[in-house]
Amino acid sequence: MFTDGGAEYAANMTTDRELARWRLRSQRLAAPSGTAEEVVRALGAVQAENASQSAWAVATRTASPAQDDLAGALADGRVLRLHVLRSTWHYVHADDALWLQELTRPRVMPIFEQQLQPIADRVEALGEVVEAMLAESPDRTRPEVAAALAERGEELTGQQLMLLLGRLEVLGLVCSGAPRDGEHTYALLADRVPDARRLDRDEALAELALRYFASHGPATARDLAYWATLTVTDVRRGIAAVVDRLDSFEHDGRTYWHASGDLPTSAAPTDDEPAGHLLQVLDEMYRGYQDSRWVLDAAGVVPRAREAAIGMALVDAQLVAAMKRTLTASSVKFAVQPYRGLAPREVDAVEQAAVRYGAFLGLEARVEFDG
Repeated sequence: MFTDGGAEYAANMTTDRELARWRLRSQRLAAPSGTAEEVVRALGAVQAENASQSAWAVATRTASPAQDDLAGALADGRVLRLHVLRSTWHYVHADDALWLQELTRPRVMPIFEQQLQPIADRVEALGEVVEAMLAESPDRTRPEVAAALAERGEELTGQQLMLLLGRLEVLGLVCSGAPRDGEHTYALLADRVPDARRLDRDEALAELALRYFASHGPATARDLAYWATLTVTDVRRGIAAVVDRLDSFEHDGRTYWHASGDLPTSAAPTDDEPAGHLLQVLDEMYRGYQDSRWVLDAAGVVPRAREAAIGMALVDAQLVAAMKRTLTASSVKFAVQPYRGLAPREVDAVEQAAVRYGAFLGLEARVEFDG
């Protein structure tokens, strides 16, 4: 499965820390490059439940972080924000939206159906009403959709409407429209992506395996199964279809896959790479894995309890602190709670990460260390 050089490197790939550093590169965090559209396409999908913080998740991976980069891609429909892969928001490239929905729908849809059970007898009719109104007048905000339904005597709670729209997204009928004054809107996928790309199931499994392990590798089959709500059997089927374009190695009782030839020349970060990162806990570096997520904590200092919906500070690909971001009109404050004592170079790396984040937001960055 390896070239001679790759085999030698894999033989020495024995630590979680080295694996995490490798992922930092494959995810473009160590070596940012390209545009927002290119980053989303490369990663396959980027979790986007929190629109504000997920915009930085994309931007920090680009060559020149700028708010209008992702915003422009969302406005003209090159990138979409919708529920896909799992029952939560993701950014996906328009070329990938439909085939990803069709591939992952069988295991994602029951989640929506179960939560919509109280209005199960109305779901189909409500969906048809929403489709008709978006066909007539696209780019409607959620409050506007709610108001239009209420005018027809169909009152829904905010949660019910969100689930109804999510169900229509998973069905490949609805997607994000052009944002209006920064607010998310809805449109028909057929209007937004008139020539949507489709793949048969085997083609889709193969493409997903190749792209996930290229952008998230090294990772395990169980990592991909979690990420895309697939069975491990389906993931292995996808791997088998592209095994000639992947390499693998064993570590800590697991098989790790990555794109063939994707072997860092050095495990250590170089001087021109950012050493620190301030990210949401939903970032792909954390949420993109489950089976092998904790290579981010080689020292085992992070509590394994269910995480709060806050951010994280990484230094040299290791999770060193929890982080909470607070915005004001003129500044962004990062409250950092280290899991252990930080060395001066680690403090500097976190502060430099804050400067980059603040520059993206156009705000003065302040860091407060607690403890």
